[in-house]
Amino acid sequence: MMRITDTVKHLIIINAIFFIASMTLGDVVMAKMALFYPKNPQFNFWQFVTHMFMHGGFMHILFNMYALWAFGSPLENMWGRNKFLFFYFAAGLGAGIIYTLVNYYQFNTIYENLLATGLTTDDVQNILETGKYNPAIETAVPRDKLREFYQIFHTPAVGASGAIYGVLVAFAFKFPNIELMLIFVPVPIKAKYFIPAIVALDLFSGLTGFSIFGGFGGGGIAHFAHVGGALIGYLLMLYFQKSQFKRWN
Repeated sequence: MMRITDTVKHLIIINAIFFIASMTLGDVVMAKMALFYPKNPQFNFWQFVTHMFMHGGFMHILFNMYALWAFGSPLENMWGRNKFLFFYFAAGLGAGIIYTLVNYYQFNTIYENLLATGLTTDDVQNILETGKYNPAIETAVPRDKLREFYQIFHTPAVGASGAIYGVLVAFAFKFPNIELMLIFVPVPIKAKYFIPAIVALDLFSGLTGFSIFGGFGGGGIAHFAHVGGALIGYLLMLYFQKSQFKRWN
């Protein structure tokens, strides 16, 4: 079993400190550190970084930190601290940006559809602030889209999952034949098949809104943050293979 490396250990400690702070102080910390939609008054640019250290519950941080230890330690051991940190934060930042861009597209599409029904910008703002609307507009904008519109605006993203997905992709590049298993699918699968499969599952859930963990609605999982982190990780690995970054320690 790979021993925990120093940088991974420090990242886990920082995540634990943020988690304890959020559990102790609650909404005060979440309002400042979680990643809000840019049009929400609570949005700040530093949230693209700080959301990576926030988690929604014990199981959330447990699984993320376990993955960081299990898959990040071998990478840091091979790359060194600087390259690993660069990769980790690049994947996490990229995940947050891609997630926000997808939300921006979805939000604006619904926004324009609402205006097309004859609502004013003040009417739409009232929907965002109160969640209340005239049921007649559901003939033009379905209820699930109105719910999505409200949730995008109000629900912040938290977690290191985007960065972790980048780490998973890097692990598949470097250790393609290591066999991995899901708890609920106890069949060993090589990393080069296993990790693309879970990224594809997230992409499916993000596009359809259906999650095996939460049915329709996604179970509160930011699937496009996962896919975004995996995409940035993939692009970075392609770049590393062609550049001197592979010797950067």
